[in-house]
Amino acid sequence: MAKEEQLEGGDVVSDLINFLNSSPTAFHAVDLSQNEAKKLLKKAGFVQVSERDNWNLEAGKRYFFTRNYSTIVAFAIGKKYVPGNGCYIIGAHTDSPCLKLKPVSKVTKGGCLEVGVQTYGGGLWHTWFDRDLTVAGRVIMREGKDAYSHKLVRIEEPIMRIPNLAIHLDRSVHDGFKLNTHNHLVPILATAIKAEVNKVVAGNGPVDSEDDKEKSNKITNTDDSRHHSILLQLLATQLGCEPDDISEFELQACDTQPSTVGGAMKEFIFSGRLDNLCMSFCSLKALIDATASESTLEDETGVRMVALFDHEEIGSNSAQGAGSPVMFDALSRITNSFTSDPKLLQIAIQRSFLVSADMAHALHPNYMEKHEENHQPKLHGGLVIKHNANQRYATNAITSFIFREIAANHNLPVQDFVIRNDMPCGSTIGPILASGVGIRTVDVGAPQLSMHSIREMSAVDDVKHSYEHFKAYFREFSQLDAKITVDV
Repeated sequence: MAKEEQLEGGDVVSDLINFLNSSPTAFHAVDLSQNEAKKLLKKAGFVQVSERDNWNLEAGKRYFFTRNYSTIVAFAIGKKYVPGNGCYIIGAHTDSPCLKLKPVSKVTKGGCLEVGVQTYGGGLWHTWFDRDLTVAGRVIMREGKDAYSHKLVRIEEPIMRIPNLAIHLDRSVHDGFKLNTHNHLVPILATAIKAEVNKVVAGNGPVDSEDDKEKSNKITNTDDSRHHSILLQLLATQLGCEPDDISEFELQACDTQPSTVGGAMKEFIFSGRLDNLCMSFCSLKALIDATASESTLEDETGVRMVALFDHEEIGSNSAQGAGSPVMFDALSRITNSFTSDPKLLQIAIQRSFLVSADMAHALHPNYMEKHEENHQPKLHGGLVIKHNANQRYATNAITSFIFREIAANHNLPVQDFVIRNDMPCGSTIGPILASGVGIRTVDVGAPQLSMHSIREMSAVDDVKHSYEHFKAYFREFSQLDAKITVDV
């Protein structure tokens, strides 16, 4: 939007909009080639390290690493850091509910070429109907005889749609829409007759002539017995390669409507994937700006860190999810870079602190009964501290106090959320990391509406509140924590 920079907190908001529009998948959110995490970090002076190599870290320096190209961990080591000091972390996630292409996506029904998909996470799947969809993700490409490369791809124009059934053919739809995700949630790519006769897709040029059929059928691993050749050609055109160079891919359906600022007062953000790219971006920008120069780390005794995980929406149980050793590995390797004493790692963990940042449920004016009477977070009301007596959120009195005190020092608003007793409570990476690593944790998030819809809604002010709160946390936690006496 042309005037986003004129909004309150406009720079942060416009940067978030750019981030959202450039990040249709978790891979793109981490990617270097556009405007995302790796590029932002490298521009800010962070040095990339690899988990496959030995680390030679220095106090006062900034680093990051990726795992699976969908999880990223960035950290800045204070100049006064000594082994055994803690890490001050914000954790979020890069994934969102979506439709992922099946290993064999080729479906032909009723004279139409369709794309078989799997549901990923707990999406509001009815919102995917009648949307202009495309595909994005990563591709394994053959480079020459014996080399393969990993490349990201995104087809910008809409190429698929999941049409609703006309009301004339289902008069009972208003009595309750019953979606069968296997039968009904299948995007239409083309009609079979048009694909066969024209071999042309919306200005992308000829797919295959009859003379080229034999060549395009020699695709290794990903051949046209598994995927429609028209889809493979679209991907190849976007990548600048031949279809038979595509060896494998990991793609998902994506909405083509861009993220934007809207509302009569230009106070809302309308976008997909706000859960949880909004928190991912705000935490990342806060870390970058809180460590913008070496002088910002001059008096820091700890390590400031952001960890953005994949697979939160499906339980975090993967090699790159929060349930993996990623966090413990990071803490361990940082500590061990400065000492060979194994006891100092346990001390460092007990001195560390995690802010688990995942979007929160704002009060919906049309469904107010869904919120507990005394815990009704509002849009523009600031970050929400999440509480649950059964530890679905990891917040306790100490961790809540710390986060609330930082807000009070900067006149930042804070809200509280508790689920109704007669409703099940969701969860986050907070309890997973708190129990798996043993780190003190508070669960927070910016309020939003339409969570897990293909188009979600949040407030401009809360982006600024989140960024400012996270930045203050990085700058002030070590001094505040030193004033608190627990377990002593």
